[in-house]
Amino acid sequence: MSLEDLRGELPAYAKDLKLNLGSLANETVLDDQKKWGAYLAAAHGAANPAVVKAIEAEVADKLSEEAAEAARAAAAIMGMNNVYYRFTHLASNKDYRNLPAKLRMNIIGKPGVDKADFELWSLAVSAINGCGMCVDSHEAELKKAGVTTEQIQAAVRIASVVNAVSKVMQAEEGR
Repeated sequence: MSLEDLRGELPAYAKDLKLNLGSLANETVLDDQKKWGAYLAAAHGAANPAVVKAIEAEVADKLSEEAAEAARAAAAIMGMNNVYYRFTHLASNKDYRNLPAKLRMNIIGKPGVDKADFELWSLAVSAINGCGMCVDSHEAELKKAGVTTEQIQAAVRIASVVNAVSKVMQAEEGR
């Protein structure tokens, strides 16, 4: 299944999502690695099997294996970090913020791709997972690396659409 096939699977009520999937695939503010890595990280972050399968197929000839693996790793590590850091941020007891996380996160230091790309993909997944602390942290790193506001917005737009498509596909499976 490709991205086009996925668009075809969406019901009529998700017409805006169909259109957004297509227009974001033609996004030019991001280079191809950033764009397709954001798609792949968001798909894995949203975790709908049909969406993951379609986007994996779409990026197969668009991303190097290293970049694809890094995008998957961004989703994996953010699946952990977003829960942990959202907890430390939301807990009334602020002592948790001062404790070391004691969680392995080596991939963040050596993602195997350009650090800014990995940060962008991590931010996209953090937006899906609703961790404001992580969004702020990744956005600050991206700004230091010279990534523009428009590029950051484009990655989050991709994440928002991929997440919404994942929700629709999940809901349709239950009908």
